[in-house]
Amino acid sequence: MTVSISRIRAMLAAVVLSLAASSCGYNTIPTEEEQVKARWADVQNNYQRRADLIPNLVATVQGYAKQEKDVLTAVVEARAKATQVKIDASELTDPEKLKQFQDAQNQLTGALGRLLAVSENYPDLKSNQNFLALQSQLEGTENRIAVARRDYIEAVRVYNTTLKTFPGVLWAATFFRSNKPMAEFTANDNAQTPPQVKF
Repeated sequence: MTVSISRIRAMLAAVVLSLAASSCGYNTIPTEEEQVKARWADVQNNYQRRADLIPNLVATVQGYAKQEKDVLTAVVEARAKATQVKIDASELTDPEKLKQFQDAQNQLTGALGRLLAVSENYPDLKSNQNFLALQSQLEGTENRIAVARRDYIEAVRVYNTTLKTFPGVLWAATFFRSNKPMAEFTANDNAQTPPQVKF
């Protein structure tokens, strides 16, 4: 009988400890870290979608605007560079890696802007259904990228705040010492000025 009472007490103590640990924030840091990683995967997914659309868009424009070879080449090169710069979830604490990724994506965004501006010079291209569909998909993808970046920024803010505030700071100082603040997306220096399109 005494064995069963001590066993019941041990089980009750384990339940109380697990409830206390779950309510005191122990799980908050790993949960928020996984949320940041998931949001980053969304960002990468949308950038990949954009990169996948570009060859079709370039090919469509190429058929109409053969003399715009420089613009088309710039888009293809920017896409190649953007798809080479990779950053996985384990590197999200390195602001320099994130900046390299952002810079490559910003170059591609600028090149795409010049490509879409080319369409203004070609009325037949502007009315081409394939071009219009690709342009619409690209615009939708750009919107998805903006939303994914916004969600990533918010997840990073929540995670980084948890590492610096009570009770998360206690957990970060004890059980989660290896967890570092995640790098944030930042606007590039030219974000405040409208893009210049020159031919």
